[in-house]
Order: sequence, then structure tokens, then C-alpha cells
Amino acid sequence: MKDRRMKFDFTTRFRETWRQAWHSFQNRTTLRKIGYIAVAFIGVSVSGVLILFILTWTGALGHLPDKEELKAVENPLATEVYSADSVLLGRYFIQERSNVNYAALPRHVVDAVIATEDIRFFEHSGIDRKSLLRVMIKSILLQQESSGGGSTLTQQLAKNLYPRRRYWLFSMPINKIREMILAARLEAVYDKEALLALYLNTVPFGDNTYGIEAAAQRFYSVHAAALTVDQAAVLVGMLKATSYYNPRLHPERAVQRRNVVLAQMEKYNKLPHAEAAAAQALPVKLFYNQISHHSGLAPYFREYIREELEEWCKQHTKPNGKSYNLYTDGLKIYTTIDSRLQQYAENAVDHQMAGLQKRFKEHWGSKDPWYNKPAVLENALRRSERYRSLARQGLSQEEIVRAMQEPVLMNVLTEEGEKERVMSPYDSVRHYLRFLQAGMLAMDPRQGAIRVWVGGINHHFFQYDHVRENTRRQIGSTFKPIVYAAALEQGVDPCDFVSAAKTEYTNVEGWKPENTEENYDRKYSLTGGLAYSVNTVSVRVLEKAGIGNTIALAHRMGIESDLPAVPAIALGAANISMIEMVRAYTCFVNNGKTTTPYYITAIHDHTGQSLEVFPTPDKSEQAMSPETAQMMVEMLKHTVNEGTAASLRSRYGIQNDIAGKTGTTQSNADGWFIAMTPRLVIGSWVGADDPRIRFRKTSLGQGARTAMPIVGDFLHQVNNDSRFASISQARFPALYPSLAKKLSCDLYRSDSNMFQRIFGKKNKEEKRAFGEPENEKKKKGGFLKRLFGR
Repeated sequence: MKDRRMKFDFTTRFRETWRQAWHSFQNRTTLRKIGYIAVAFIGVSVSGVLILFILTWTGALGHLPDKEELKAVENPLATEVYSADSVLLGRYFIQERSNVNYAALPRHVVDAVIATEDIRFFEHSGIDRKSLLRVMIKSILLQQESSGGGSTLTQQLAKNLYPRRRYWLFSMPINKIREMILAARLEAVYDKEALLALYLNTVPFGDNTYGIEAAAQRFYSVHAAALTVDQAAVLVGMLKATSYYNPRLHPERAVQRRNVVLAQMEKYNKLPHAEAAAAQALPVKLFYNQISHHSGLAPYFREYIREELEEWCKQHTKPNGKSYNLYTDGLKIYTTIDSRLQQYAENAVDHQMAGLQKRFKEHWGSKDPWYNKPAVLENALRRSERYRSLARQGLSQEEIVRAMQEPVLMNVLTEEGEKERVMSPYDSVRHYLRFLQAGMLAMDPRQGAIRVWVGGINHHFFQYDHVRENTRRQIGSTFKPIVYAAALEQGVDPCDFVSAAKTEYTNVEGWKPENTEENYDRKYSLTGGLAYSVNTVSVRVLEKAGIGNTIALAHRMGIESDLPAVPAIALGAANISMIEMVRAYTCFVNNGKTTTPYYITAIHDHTGQSLEVFPTPDKSEQAMSPETAQMMVEMLKHTVNEGTAASLRSRYGIQNDIAGKTGTTQSNADGWFIAMTPRLVIGSWVGADDPRIRFRKTSLGQGARTAMPIVGDFLHQVNNDSRFASISQARFPALYPSLAKKLSCDLYRSDSNMFQRIFGKKNKEEKRAFGEPENEKKKKGGFLKRLFGR
């Protein structure tokens, strides 16, 4: 029994030992297999990386800049537009970017970047070998976007200069290899300070801002050299995730990230503990500057010259044979705009239009200004970008309407400025239809230099320019001076008194011009008819001048728009642009000679080297006689002194030597005022983009109440600036005695006798054909006639 038990134990132990040995053999085989597989995998991966490296190095996977090309690397630089007084008006750019030299960078900006982004920057040669393995595992093998902190500043710079490309499944490893190769080449070409400056000039900071200088100006309205420690930490903190840590969008996150940056600076002995703690305790306070294509002075003007500058760039080449690029070559454009006058003009438009918009809103009350014209809203909806975008997607009308009524978060222009509001695109169109617009232009009448250009009330929300040639509106009574000048050119005596009687012109479909006042019982001299803008008199003056002669004179004065050969042209029925009208008025100040507007004086490259200088235009012709021009200036002085523009002096205290003309079109759709001083001719216009939207009362919508106050406000600011004494104190030349004698007569006379003045005169309406000479009444004698006269 005992022997049998011993035999069983031996057999069991033998079997167990054999089983363990067999399992041990199997485990070693498995491990060996795993080892073989691992070695094979690593071999294939390394071979694959090596192959990708060779293909990338040789340029088989796309052009890779060599050292020579990297030596000439230049950042895309915004083109800058300058005023005549050397003030930066604005920029043209794809990305908002400005360069700053390393020497101009505060030490704490450099320390913040190094401590946070690449503490061994000054030790490695472009690739941080200590982090390379982590980068390979995360980015190359695991195909993760994050590099795990392994990318050096030089590699990030390579990515900024040469953005990543798409390589299907191998995008991440190939791009990482490209960046490492480029980093090594960059380190061989530039020293560390130059690389760091290049990095800080190219890195994105959010809000379409690139480079530390542009970021400092955007978020703090200072140059990079003036950034404080906490401000620098906020900006550097954004580099981890420009949107997530944007202090404008997420101030709480920005505070947390800033404190991390400050802690890193303290950790690596870049900042004493006390200073770090003090900076961490500060709130994030921005001085945000909305830099955009719309920012800066004269945005409508800069947009106007953009097309001309793009054409110039196409026709001119750089030393390397390539054409200039307006958005990347950092050109410097010098213009005739005066920044101080431009600022005063924009101030005047902002101030006056704010008050006018308030009156317009009160005038209509709860009603929409188009309440009886539904087509106005319908047309505006169809013109909106949102509607057109939906239509391009092939949506039905019903689907478009439904989408247009869905509320979204948007930036909206309000009476208090730009605000974020939840509003449907449909309601935003209705909202903007209620806005009145304005345009203003000022030109040197002697040389034609454009000094002021304001195309609208807000370029960010309203890009339509109301100054340029292709924006034409009815010009109302501002055309009358051309009619009167044509009459003088035809030999009409300025002291010939013209009847203001109401007349129906039988050959013009019974057209019956009317006056804004009941002054049909008067006769006006040419000066009086112009000063008081009497419609019936102006039509009769047009008859004396001749429609053909008037149109020909207008064209000689610089008006290129088509002018209808109809009697209503005397009242401003033509559609003409602001720039054409201001140019025409310069003839009066310029002794009858035309003036060619110009606005660009020179173009330089980014180093300041002159590429082209534009001479003052010398094209000039005698549009009218000097005598006619001088008399017109004298006659138009009466408009300001005692006529329709008299409030320019009484309300704004404008004592300048000034002449001008107001204008109001049918149903108050357009209000105009054009003023002339010896040094500036100034035009202003007010109205809605859709002329069907307007004031219902002439007392509110006439040019003297809408457009003229803008000029008054502008001149008031100019007069208070001693630097512009040459404008405010300038005087028109004294009128020759012979011409003064020609104009020496009353502005108007009564066209009735004493009994008619006492007991009232019934104004009989005349009927005759336009252009037909007026029948002279037979002279009647009699006691009363001899006693009282006419």
C-alpha cells in the first residue's frame, strides 16, 4: 500500500514537472514571438520613418526650402497707407502683422516665451533630443496632433513660415519631419536672437493677429516694447490655444493661463517670487483695439484706392522679377489725405448723424419708414449676403425665409456702438434699413488734392461708398450754380430781374415747377434767385442759358455723368456723384479752370526706398471765363450770408470767407451742401441707401438741416485749430470794381403794386411752352402807375 502511494506521488510530481516545463517552453516561445514581432514592428517603423525622411529631405514630397532660400525669408508684411502729414491711416493685409526687432523686445517677453514654450531654446540646435522620443511616440507612432511639448521654438517657427500640408494618412509624421529638417537649417542660418524675433513676429495670437507687436496693439493698444510683465504673460499664455485662452472671449481662462506662465517664469528663475505673486494678483484688463481692414482713418478712401494699387502692383516687379503683392510686401503708400482734417470730418459725421438718426427715429415713431412701401424691405432682404448665400445653396424660397428668421448671435451696430445681440438675419435687415447714411469730401481747389474722404457712417457695417464716381444720387439745387454760370456765359445780366411766377409748361407734359415758399409775386436778380434757391426763377434762367449750353458747361467743369436734356435739370433732376460735384465747384474758386482730383503722391517699398512718385496733375482747361467764376463765388456768398445756408453762420459761428449752395431732392430723399472756401471745397450728402426711405417733412429733410450741419461742425473744429489758420483766415480775392458794379442790385423786388400788396394779389398761373420767349406786357400809363411805379 505504501509502495503504491509512493509510486502515485512520483507519477504526479513527474507529470506536474513536465507540465510546468512544457508551459515554460510555451511561454518562452510566446515571448520570443512577441519579441520578434516587436523587433519587426520597430524595424518597419524606423525604416518607414527613414524612407519618409529621405523623401522629405530630397523634396520628393514637396518643395523644401534650402539654406539659401531661408536666408532671404521674409514675413508677409502689411502695406501701410500714410496721410500727407505722415500719419498711418491703415493697412492692407491678409493677416494683421507688424515686425519688431529683438532689441526692442522687453526681457520679460523673451523670458515668458522661453520659460513656457522651450526652456532649452538657447542650448539645442533646433531639435530637443530629450523630447524627441516623446514626440515620435505621440505624434508619429500614435498619430496624435499634440507633440507632447517636444516641438522647439525653431520647429514652431518652421511651421509658421511654411504651414503644414495634407499627406493623407501620413500628414503628421511627414510634417513633423519637415519641421525638424527646416529647424536644423534655420539654426544654421540665423543666430538665436534672430530666430526668437522671427518666431515672435510670425506666431498667431488669435483674432486674426500675428506677431507680438500686432498682438500688443490689438489687446493693449501699446507697442510690444511697452508691455508689462502680466500683459506679456497673458499674450504668451495664448500661444497654447489662441481661442481657448483669448482674454477678450474667456477672461477667466486667460487669468489661469497667465498665472501658469508667471509660475513657469518663477520656476526657471526668470522672475522673482514677489514679482510673480504681484503679477498673478492683478486682474486681466484689456485696452482692446479693433484692428481690421475697417480700422483706422479714412477706411472708405483706402478701399477706394485698393483696386488702383492692386493694378499698380501687377504692372511693377521686384528685383527678383516677381510682381509686387499689396498684402504681403509691406509697401508704403503716401496720399494727399490730411489726417487732422480727416479726423475732424469723421468726428463731424459721427456727431451730426447721431443726432439726425435720433430725430429720424422720433419722426417715424413706431412706424417703419417703408410702412407703405413693402417692396423696400423685400428688395433689401434679397440683396442681403445671408439671403444670397442661402440661394446659392439651392434652398427654396420657403426654406430661405425660414432660415432668415432663425435667431443667431451677431455683432450689431446700435446707437451706443457695436454690440453682440441675438437677432435673426431678417430682423437685422430691418434694423439696418432704418439708418441714414452720409458722405463727405474735401478737395484743394487749386491743385485737386483730396484732403478728406468720408464715404459713409461706419465702414464695418456699411461698405457702400457715397463719394466715389459710380455712386450717383439726385443732386437737387446744388446744380443750380452751373445753370446760373451758363447764363452768365451767355451774356445774361446778373441784375436782370426774373419773375418767380408759377408757370405750367405745355410742351413738357404740363410740368409745373413750384417753390418751397409762396414767393411767386416777386422778381429776383440772379444773385437773389440763387441765394434763395427759387425753383421757378432757376427754370427761367435755364431758358436764358439754354439746356445744351448748360450741359456742355457741366461737362467742361468735370461732370462725366449723363445729364438729361430736360428742363428739370435746372432743379437738379440729374444723378451725379459727390466727387464730380465737388470737382465742378472747384472751377468757381479756381478762376474758371478745371481741377483734376488726385490722392496718391508716392509709393515706397518696405525699406523706405522710393518706387514711384506721382506728380501733381497738370491737366486743366478753362471751363468758364474768370469773370463768370468770380461773380459766381460772390453770388454764392449770399447763400451763406442771407440765403438758405444762413444758419451756417448763426448756428455754428462760421465767420470764414465762404460761399456755398444747399440742395434738397424730390420728397427729401437727398440733402446736399457744397461749400467753397479759398483753400477747400467741401461737399456733404445725407440720405438713406434706398431713396424711398426719407423724412416726410422738408423742414426736417432739407439739405440745410441734414447735410449742411456736417460742414458746419467740421469747419468749427478746423477754425479752433490754430494749425489751420491758412484755411480759416483765407479770403477770396477782391472782386474787380467792374464786376462788383454788375452785381450791385437788390436780391429781389415785389412784382405787385401798393394796392395788390395791401389787399393781396391773386397769383395767376401762366401757361406757355418751355423755351418760348415770355410775352412782354404792354406798358400802361395812368395816375397810379406814375405815382407809385411798379
